[in-house]
Amino acid sequence: MKRAIIISAVGRRTLHFLMEIGRLAILLYRIILYTPRLIKDRGLIVEQMLKMGVNSLPLVSVVSIFTGAVSSWQAAYQLQGLISFDFLGASVSAAIFIELAPVLTAIVIAGRVSASIAAELGTMMVTEQIDALETLAISPVRYLAFPRFTAGWVMMPILVIYSYLVAHLGAFFVANLLLNIDANIFFRSVRNYFSVYNAVAGLIKALVFGAGTSLIGCSIGFRTRGGAEGVGKATIQAFVYSSAFILISDYVLAMILF
Repeated sequence: MKRAIIISAVGRRTLHFLMEIGRLAILLYRIILYTPRLIKDRGLIVEQMLKMGVNSLPLVSVVSIFTGAVSSWQAAYQLQGLISFDFLGASVSAAIFIELAPVLTAIVIAGRVSASIAAELGTMMVTEQIDALETLAISPVRYLAFPRFTAGWVMMPILVIYSYLVAHLGAFFVANLLLNIDANIFFRSVRNYFSVYNAVAGLIKALVFGAGTSLIGCSIGFRTRGGAEGVGKATIQAFVYSSAFILISDYVLAMILF
């Protein structure tokens, strides 16, 4: 009896997961169909880019500078007594490029942007504003999802590039002020062991994270029901799903890229 209950529960979860993947794939296909309208709808796209990108800079700055700071401190702890601190800059830089900046920036944006998209579209859904758009022969996918999806995958790599810079500055401040490592030693190590491939791989991750989190937010927002309570659940669901997507896709991309 217990075995049957477990198998039934696993089956339901599997079907639910496959249905979610199917919904995302259908929405992505419908968004791609509006790609020729990229120029015509540039106003909507730029508006979303400002919301997702420019308005996220303060939060990304705080997260990035402390990410670099703690990675520098932890790397110094790991290197202590093993090899010279001359390699501190290189080790911290590699971690920032490959993993820390793309993943942590994406999770921050998932909390701020993906959840916000789900809340906005969910509110429009429960207040029948999306039904009104359809009545006016305006496609909700073109008017609402397409600009947000496009802004998501465009702005995420840009935010990660900014995170690269700020995280390195945070790492240097800790190395210089607390560990007494000279600026020339730190940045020479970064330069000598810098890999363009690592930086590009991080940007590829960022592009996938940005597209995925925006798509998840739009999909959940369009399926919101149940008034204010439903909007709250959709917001939480968007953040949870986006965070899980980031971590899972990070592993898959790491296996492919490295």
